[in-house]
Amino acid sequence: MTLSILYRGPLASCNYDCPYCPFAKRHDPPELLRADRAELARFTGWVAATTDVRLSVLFTPWGEALTRSWYREAMVSLSHLSHVDRVVVQTNLAARVDWLADADPGSAALWTTYHPGQVERARFLRRCARLGELGIRYSVGVVGLPEHLDEARALRAALPPAVYLWVNAAEGRRYDAEEEATWTALDPHFGYSVRPHLSLGRPCHAGETAVSVLGDGTVRRCHFIPAPIGNLYDGSWRAALKPRACGVAVCDCHIGYVHLKPLGLRDVFAGGVLERIPAVWPPAASTRRADGWPKRLRPLTGNRC
Repeated sequence: MTLSILYRGPLASCNYDCPYCPFAKRHDPPELLRADRAELARFTGWVAATTDVRLSVLFTPWGEALTRSWYREAMVSLSHLSHVDRVVVQTNLAARVDWLADADPGSAALWTTYHPGQVERARFLRRCARLGELGIRYSVGVVGLPEHLDEARALRAALPPAVYLWVNAAEGRRYDAEEEATWTALDPHFGYSVRPHLSLGRPCHAGETAVSVLGDGTVRRCHFIPAPIGNLYDGSWRAALKPRACGVAVCDCHIGYVHLKPLGLRDVFAGGVLERIPAVWPPAASTRRADGWPKRLRPLTGNRC
């Protein structure tokens, strides 16, 4: 059995104040931080003990996790477990990354996001360079807002070509054809993010080979379907795993629609689903079409589903 787990504890604090984020500059009280630390310790203990399953873990906190020592320690410890294929965290890269020298670079990876206005580009790039020195796989992303475009272009020019730069469509924003083409020039996969995917009744890996886990052990199919299907700590999750069709009308977040079977994105991101790194990146020159687009990465039109 192989299983990908998206773990989200109660942590919701963040050191940034991005205007598009509801958790900007939020401060968690000490009792919540203690609870988050205890729940993460219980989860990492469960991962270490569950050796009959090949596991991959993506930490998807509401806030910023790597400013907390317990998440850094969890990343390091889980990376050395032989039955853990990948351990990843979503992060704004505000914290130093030297601690990753103690992690196994074969399994530890980062999903990083650059937030213009919150950090100097040069500082962010220094952290990226350090990740490269440590041999840690990582992707870099930005939110596709007009005011971010110049920074995104400068970031793409400064990053090593082997680093994938992804672009998330801004929540509630509609992109005309010109805007979509502009952002797609930076991220050939932007078409998957720019329009919500019709998902109701469509087969999905969520609830079969991927699940969402809350700090108390509640297991859900994914973050976007609140109904529980079991609990991690009483073993009820095992019998609950089975093929299912999606029960919501649309899916518009990468950590959700990457598991929709009709999209085939597990093939596109094979080997890097959790850290959001395409299997073929950068695209080889031989894969490009006459119009310059990679054959597998051509712009999308119409509904993405």
